[in-house]
This record gives sequence, structure tokens and C-alpha cells, in this order.
Amino acid sequence: MGAARIVAVLAAVLVLPLGTGVAQADPPPAPVFADGQAQPVFDPADVVREDVWVTAPVDSDHDGHDDLVHAQVVRPRATDAGMKVPVVYEASPYFAGGNDVANHNVDVELSVPDSSRGAATGVVGPHAAPPIRWSYQDYFTARGFAVVYGESLGTGLSTGCPTTGDVNETVGARSVIDWLNGRAPARDEAGAAVTAGWSTGHTGMMGVSYNGTLPNAVASTGVEGLETIVPIAAISNWYEYYRNDGAVVAAGGFQGEDTDVLAEYVYTRADQQICRPVIDGLTADQDRVTGDYGPFWDVRNYRNDVAKVHASVLAVHGLNDWNVKTDQVASWYEALKAHGVEHKIWLHQSGHADPLSLRRDVWLTTLNKWMSHYLYGVANGIEREPKATIQREDKSWVDEADWPAPGTRDVQIYPWPGGRAKGTLDARNPVPGRPTVEVLADDASKTVQQLADAASSGNRLLYGTPAVKSPLRLSGTARADLQLSFDRPAANVTVALLDRGPDGKSFVITRGWTDPQNRVSPAVTTPIKPGVSYRIGVSLMPKDYVLATGHRLELLVASSDHDYTLRPRPGAGLSLDLTRTSLTLPVTGGKAALGF
Repeated sequence: MGAARIVAVLAAVLVLPLGTGVAQADPPPAPVFADGQAQPVFDPADVVREDVWVTAPVDSDHDGHDDLVHAQVVRPRATDAGMKVPVVYEASPYFAGGNDVANHNVDVELSVPDSSRGAATGVVGPHAAPPIRWSYQDYFTARGFAVVYGESLGTGLSTGCPTTGDVNETVGARSVIDWLNGRAPARDEAGAAVTAGWSTGHTGMMGVSYNGTLPNAVASTGVEGLETIVPIAAISNWYEYYRNDGAVVAAGGFQGEDTDVLAEYVYTRADQQICRPVIDGLTADQDRVTGDYGPFWDVRNYRNDVAKVHASVLAVHGLNDWNVKTDQVASWYEALKAHGVEHKIWLHQSGHADPLSLRRDVWLTTLNKWMSHYLYGVANGIEREPKATIQREDKSWVDEADWPAPGTRDVQIYPWPGGRAKGTLDARNPVPGRPTVEVLADDASKTVQQLADAASSGNRLLYGTPAVKSPLRLSGTARADLQLSFDRPAANVTVALLDRGPDGKSFVITRGWTDPQNRVSPAVTTPIKPGVSYRIGVSLMPKDYVLATGHRLELLVASSDHDYTLRPRPGAGLSLDLTRTSLTLPVTGGKAALGF
């Protein structure tokens, strides 16, 4: 890849001829490396703190002036003695806290072309809690790195406006890297110019959630000086955070949140009026009616610019993260691999979490080696280590060549009649002959878990395999291809994959959603004609999951998903033709490994 390979200068000694009577100059302090890692040789309490305002070449609040990004620098005091250090940089909209914001109402009817817009009212709840102190600061400063915090546009002491993932926000975060490399101006609180002469310019970005999303965004610009990123639980495509194949779909736990709600939540700059038109523009343009993909969302899709990424990427994600869902990391990771970006991935069994809380010592060793290699140029071989580290269901950890697991193959299985109670899933062949149709009626008041636990229900269809005779591993993305007809011109479609234990209890492994009006493209709403049969594909959220011996795999088909989709009044009818329906599973070992 194109990232610089830096050779660390550990000492600079002025050598003078003998007998001149002039003393040699003391070398500047230097970091120390052992076992490929930076060692804690500096006092993390002995640091220099400075606040700067970096000029970003964008005017997101339309006041006629370039926006200013407030950044706080925390660097070892040894940098005042001539030591130059690289930077670990966290950009965030959360440093100044957040506001109470009303989410959009999700108990609304689904739209058909030319229908009116729903109102924006509902429960109050922030998207995420701001960090009180970044856990990694002392760790890095003790080892010869500076830490820089940058406040997103429209938040805290920065100017500009929050716009939830668009280009302005990316430019604002990128400007700090430009300043560290001498390409952008900055001033202190008194207005005096400030430069980053203590910095090597080599920067690594990292963070969790929104703070991990900004590294993806900045890396997609190809900015010089950004050598690596560590996005944890991060977004790579904002459309797929708030929508799914044309369906308005919530981030888990935040039903009714959208780009405008999040922008309002983080809008913490002192001037609380200047950004009102900007946030109103988000409300108008995000389109909660059709859910279509368009220009508004396209500029918030960092995968479009993956070819510009030259920074290495250590991606981390929870396999049970239903806030930032696993498709965000899986699609980003595949795109990075396809473009030759140096990559590594950690997948754990928790949800929206930092691995520091899960496997502290091993994580810190990995992170240290990663930053030491890419920011200090230490030849520690981490780029040649296994690409994937995965936590299994029993909380053990394994290292593998890459992810999805090598040897994984797509395998098709097919539902057979009986779905009102429970039909079967057959690995041999689909239902033969004339159409075999089973029906369900939508009831958004019932959760997927409630539908899965019902012995019989008219609100879902359920199909299961026999108990597997050996562990069955799924690694990647499952897909349901359904032949459906509808009795109304609009409906949700939800598909879930379940693990049913010998005790009868079920666990939702993964799920997915679509708007059948977007069956041709997420960007195009195409009307449904009641009674006409359509081919509807639903991609489920990517997973790495081992179904234990004696457990059964089940396919659940429903309409609305109480916890994620819009919730229309009950009653929409769906008819599923089993003769033309299949489920494709990413099975490690292929069909021979099915075990049933």
C-alpha cells in the first residue's frame, strides 16, 4: 500500500571535532521499543496540553467564514526538548455532551407513491453517551505518542454545523491532519498562529461508534499523513445505518432516530440558532417516506471512495452489535481487501463495545504493535500476522487467516409446508410441482422474538432444519430469496435466522429487512400491485456463528419488525410461494458440513 514506512530517529547528536573545547549537544529524548512495541518510558502526567482552532476549508454554517475545528493536543513534555512524535487522533461530536431530542414517530402507515409525510414526534433519547475521558490517553503518551482530540463541526468549541456524516464533517475532521502536516493554519485562544512543529505528521485515527466512523470518512479522502485507522463499531455507509433496501430501519435501541435527530443531539456549539436551517434541511432531505437511496445518502457512503484509502485498517466490531450493524464492517472490509489495503479485523461476541473492556491485555498489545509499526515504522511483522481474530460463543478467541473464514461456501436450503406452526428446511431440493403458498398477516405490535416463541401464529411463517449432528459454522452473509405477493400496495418484509436449542428456546442469530417497493433498486420506488407475485431478496446482517450439535437452524418470515421497522396498523397480508423460495447460507466447509 502507499502508506509511508517511517524510520524512527531515536537520537540526534551533534558531533564536533576533538579539541575544539565545545561541548556536544544533548540528544532529544526518544521513545524505546521492545518486542515490536513502544515501551512506557514517559510520565503520562508530564504532558503539555494546548487548545488550537484549525481552519477547515468549508463553511457549513454559511456565515461567510471558514469553519474552525477546536482540537486539544496532549503530548509528552519531552516534545518541548526536541522530540518529534506521531499522533493518535480521536475526532468526535460527543466531547461536549448532547441534547434531549425527540425521535420520529414510527407508529405510522407505510407510504405508497404520492402519499403524505409523517410527523416527527416521539420518545426522547440520545444516540450515545459522550466519553468522560478517553481510556487510551495515558497509555499512548507514556509510550511516546501525542493524543489529539478534535471536536466535530457544530459541537463544543468548534464552529460550523453538524450534518451527520456528510462531506463538511469529513473535511472538518481531516483539517486537523492537514494542520499536523503543515498544510492548514491554526490559532490559539488569543488568536496567535500555532504550528505543530513537535509532530512527525504521521497520524493514526481511532475511536468507537461515531468516533470510529470519522476515521473511515477521513481515510476515504486519501489525506496524506493518515497512516492507519482503527474504526471500532463504526459506520461505513450512513444509508445502511438508517435504511435497508428502501425500508426505514432503526439503529438497534433507537427507534425513530435519523440524521436530523442525531445532528440535533450533538449540536452543542454556543450559537444555537445559526444551524437551524441546516438541520431543517436534513429533516427535509433524509426522506423517511420512500426510504430511497439518493444524492443525500450517496455523499454519506464512504465505500464509494474506498479506492482512495491508503491508510492501513484495523477494524473491530461486535458480532451482536445491533446499533451499528455488522454489514457496516463486513462491506467495508471486503472493499478494502479488494483494493489492496493492508487490513486486519477483530470480531467479538459483545454488542456496541470497545475490545478494551473484553480482552484488555491482548488488545493493547495488538494496538501497540499496530501503531508502532504504522506510525513509528517498527518492523514487528504485525502486517504478516493472521488477519482475523474472532471470539467464539464460549468466549474463547481464535486467530484465522482472514474473514469470512476460508473454505466458506454458499449453500442453498429450501422451506417445505407447515410454516404457520413449523415447516421444515430441506437441503436437497425445493418443494416440487405447482405453487405451494403459505400466508401471514402483519402485526407490528409483536416482536420477532415473540413470533419465534409462538407455537403457532398467523403473523409469521417458520421453517426449521433437523438437529445438526456436528457443529455448523456460518461465516458471512445469508440471503433469503422469497417469492411473495401482497394484498396491499405497501408492506415491510422481515427475515430472521434462529438457533433453536434442544430445550425449545430460540435465539435470533441475524435478521434483515426490505421494502418490496424497492425490489429493483434501493434508489427506486416501484409500486406493488396487490395479488401479483414478486421475487424479493433479503440480505441478512453478516455473522460468524457456530450452531452447536443438537441445535436446529430456523428461518422466520414476517412483515414488520417491531424493534426496527416502521410499524403500520396490523393486517397487511403476505403470501409466500415455497416452490420458488430459498435460503442461501455461508457454510464453512460447504454443503458437506451441513450436518443434517
